[in-house]
Amino acid sequence: MTFDPDRVTTVTFDSYSTLVDVDATAAALAEHAEIDDPTPISQTWRERSMQYTLVATHLEAYETFYEINRDALAYALAAHGIDHSADEREEILEVYHELEVFEDVRESVERLHESGYDTYVLSNGDPAMLESMVDHAGIDDLLVDTISADELETFKPDPDLYRHAAGRTGTPIDELVHVSALWFDVQGAIHAGMQGAWLDRKGTPWEPFGAEPDLITEGLGELADRLGC
Repeated sequence: MTFDPDRVTTVTFDSYSTLVDVDATAAALAEHAEIDDPTPISQTWRERSMQYTLVATHLEAYETFYEINRDALAYALAAHGIDHSADEREEILEVYHELEVFEDVRESVERLHESGYDTYVLSNGDPAMLESMVDHAGIDDLLVDTISADELETFKPDPDLYRHAAGRTGTPIDELVHVSALWFDVQGAIHAGMQGAWLDRKGTPWEPFGAEPDLITEGLGELADRLGC
């Protein structure tokens, strides 16, 4: 790990699992589906969603992230033997507009903002999803903007998306640090020329495949500490 805080002028954050907790989907499933344990279904939903984004990019078969999550939810319910109507699935899917925000988000992003760093969200989420996420997180006043994969119709870890983010922020790519809880997102940022910070909230091991992150933190407060905020 070779994190260089002196190079950083701009910070981009992933959204889902980084700023907001996608594990909260289990609660939505429990509310709308008569199941004993919603956790395995939630995990299948999330895993399938990530797989669909990767396949969509390689096959040039883009759908918005919301549509991909709709498809992934339908698969997850069917795989676990749950029969729900399209309307019922749509009610569950709406949880993505109000996912629980991690406790360290507001304070940490505010520290970065007040220290002069430009802060953005760089996400697979489509614009409507990001608008509701930022509003629900209460950080709209701390962000310069959100950058959506929908702008290029491709998903992480396509290097073009990170280069696009550098252009949108007006920042040399080596002055950007991208913060994400997703290992392939961190590796995508590093491959494109950013520094990559892995947010390891759950104490899981780093992947043995590919490049190592420039920085590993357990929370966003630690990132602010490393950037001298």
